[in-house]
This record gives sequence, C-alpha cells and structure tokens, in this order.
Amino acid sequence: MAFLPDGTLVLTLGDAFAYREQAQRRDNHLGTVVRFNPDGSIPADNPFADEGGPAAYVLSYGHRNVQGIVWDNARELLWTHEHGPQGGDELNVIVPGANYGWPIATEGHDYNGARISPFYDHEGFEAPRLTWTPSIAPGGMTLYTGALFEDWTGDLFVTALSGKALHHVDLDAAGDVVGETRLLTELNARIRQAGVGPDGALYVLTDSRDDGKVLRITPGG
Repeated sequence: MAFLPDGTLVLTLGDAFAYREQAQRRDNHLGTVVRFNPDGSIPADNPFADEGGPAAYVLSYGHRNVQGIVWDNARELLWTHEHGPQGGDELNVIVPGANYGWPIATEGHDYNGARISPFYDHEGFEAPRLTWTPSIAPGGMTLYTGALFEDWTGDLFVTALSGKALHHVDLDAAGDVVGETRLLTELNARIRQAGVGPDGALYVLTDSRDDGKVLRITPGG
C-alpha cells in the first residue's frame, strides 16, 4: 500500500494464480492496482470511474503479483515491482488506465517449463522499466531519500528472496534505469524488506526462520 500526495491510497492485488486470465478484466480486482479515498469512496478522476462497479477502483491492470510499491515524489512516479512465474519479474511505473499485459505478454515460463505466451511484449501494453529472468522473487522496495549516501539519492533498492541480494537500481532524472548492482550477496540470505531511516541509513530485513536480522547500512560499512 502507498498514499499518494493527494491523500488517496493505492493497493496492489495479485492474480490468484489459477485465475490469471482474470487480470485482463476490469470487472474484478485480480491482478490490479486499485486507488480509493481513505473513507473507501472512489476518486472521481480514477481512469475507469465512469464504468462503475469494481472497475471504478482500478488504477491499472494486467498484473501478476505486485509486491513492492513506492511513490517517487521528486519524479512524480509510482513504482511497483511484481513476481513473474519462472522469470519475468518486473519493475514498473504505474500509468493510470494502463494494461501491463499479464498473462498475454511476459518473459516468464510456467512452472512446468512451458511458455505462458509467445509474446514478451505486445502493442497496447505498458512495458516494464526492468525485468529479471531468472526470477529474483522481489520482496520489498524503497526509494533512497536520505543524506548519508549522496550518490544513491533517488535510486531504488529492491530486495530479492530467491535471488538472495539487495538490488540497487540506478535511475536517471527521468526515471530510466541506467544501471543495477547486486549488494549483500555475501550474506547468502533471503532479503525481505528495505527502508530508509530518519538517520539516513538503509535498513534491511533478512528472512530466516532461525536467524533473521535487521541490518543497518551506513557509509562506514
């Protein structure tokens, strides 16, 4: 979930696995990002508000399983990332009313190894800013806005579960991806979440039944 500057709330919803074709419909909320007012009412400027019913809440659709969501105030962009199946994890910028293609366009394969679709992309669908194949199983995401790491300002940090790394996604002023670095690989740990503290440090949560940790990352190491 994330609040936008206008006070509305955006919420991400998965495709429920066995019902992936429903992500291409707007009469339900499977595989969508929805937007609503804090009292639950529908913002008048939602892209499908005039359709009524479930569609009135839909901000974007055609998603598989959106996990991380971050509002980028400097660029005025709403970032999300989502799980593909085997491959095709995506980093997206949410455009109101856009269709993100699942399951018609995807780099991922089904869990039996079969191609889900012959299309990696397709006209009429919003293309991802970045994809991960093989899958990294993205967990959380944060936008660095602290003062300790000047070179990181405005960059995204994506946690990876199966990928066992913290992905530093370097962005330019327009929000285009210009580089990517895998951090903390020496831990060999599933990375669940990341966030920026009021002290400017980057805080990272590892995922382990017996030995999970909260890590504080500063320029000193």
